[in-house]
Amino acid sequence: MSDTLTRIMVVDGSSVSRAILARILRSEIENVEVITCESGHDAVAQLKNQHFDLVTTALLLSDMDGLALSRAIRDTKRHHYTPVIVVSGDADIRLLKEGFESGVTDYFDKSNGYKAFGDFIKSFIQRNTGLVGHILYVEDSRTAAAVTRKILEKHGLKVTLTDNAEQAIVLLDNQGRGDDFDMVITDFFLEGALTGGDLLHAIRARLHLSQQELPVLVLTGSDDKQKQVEVFHAGGNDFVGKPLIEEVLIARVRSLLLIKHQYDALKQQAEAMRWIAATDSLTGVRSKRYLVDNGESYIRDPAHQPVWAMLIDIDHFKTTNDTLGHITGDHVLAELGETLNQWFPNDMVVRFGGEEFCVLVKQHSADAMLERAELLRQHIQQLRPAGVDTTVSLGLASTEDHPDAHLNDFLSKADEALYHSKERGRNRASIFTSEGPQESPWNYSNE
Repeated sequence: MSDTLTRIMVVDGSSVSRAILARILRSEIENVEVITCESGHDAVAQLKNQHFDLVTTALLLSDMDGLALSRAIRDTKRHHYTPVIVVSGDADIRLLKEGFESGVTDYFDKSNGYKAFGDFIKSFIQRNTGLVGHILYVEDSRTAAAVTRKILEKHGLKVTLTDNAEQAIVLLDNQGRGDDFDMVITDFFLEGALTGGDLLHAIRARLHLSQQELPVLVLTGSDDKQKQVEVFHAGGNDFVGKPLIEEVLIARVRSLLLIKHQYDALKQQAEAMRWIAATDSLTGVRSKRYLVDNGESYIRDPAHQPVWAMLIDIDHFKTTNDTLGHITGDHVLAELGETLNQWFPNDMVVRFGGEEFCVLVKQHSADAMLERAELLRQHIQQLRPAGVDTTVSLGLASTEDHPDAHLNDFLSKADEALYHSKERGRNRASIFTSEGPQESPWNYSNE
């Protein structure tokens, strides 16, 4: 739930119903303030002086009915857009016929019970939160810009205004710095070299932003149907005719922002799923599949040179599993994975298979890398993951020694160095140079 306080007015002639509804709302909704009124006139008086985010009213009140109260609320400037929910056990024909004209936003059937009322209001608030978004507004008329900007900001939107399409394209080109635009509103007819139509074409064809990534609402004073068709063909999501009607404009903006926010949510979800699929669930490092998909480009990237492949194998891990059990062995692997992620936060750490890890380390000289490998070996020996005495053997290879080797060959060099470490007694690091495998000069395991 939001940290923002939500103020709800409950209007009901029954003191018992008021008390129950208020208690339900306070228990079901976080950060809520509930004010109760027993009559329509009392409600109208309080609405004049206080802001409320939502009004619920019984259909039958002592001095007016809920529909009359809803009309009175719609006639105020302060609460013209405030949602009004009628709470009644009588979903009669009159409510269905007159509710829309009276400005009633929704209806709750009291016969569903008070618990359902709390769930209903909570869901309603989640679905009808205030407008949130950053609008790029392109308008060359100062008067129109001032009026429209005021409307948008009144509804909680952040607005960046420019009077020409050229500047708008520059602003869109510079997106990606933490405060991107959620939608564009542009006049179709702009003075200058580029029109709103040209801007729309640039957004879709040059910047390659889809209608879901960046919705565009076009403002036009033309009734030319062919021009409106052109707006849609050029990739406009919708248009609004001038002079603007606030309710129509805000309804269009709300609809397009919903598209944008749903797109962002799906994009984040897809990204999360991609990372989950690329991560080894036990150790928290990248999966071998990730290495296969990304390792070649990683070692080829000029910005990463020189790149080191470091294979790390837990010594006598089978003995740990056989004597202490596989659960303990899993804890050792998990703690080792966490350690490697901490030691190499900006490199590619992969579970290579079983008790073997691979780290592709970028931008390290030979001395720096071999020293770091030795410090890692010493750290793991002192770490005792899961309380188990643990040592590792390491094998390294560098793109400086093997500049033409593809990923598979490159890793094979590191693997030969790893076996050299094992053959020499384990718990040490070896490097495969252009002269073949040899023990690291930084190895202090036997001192």
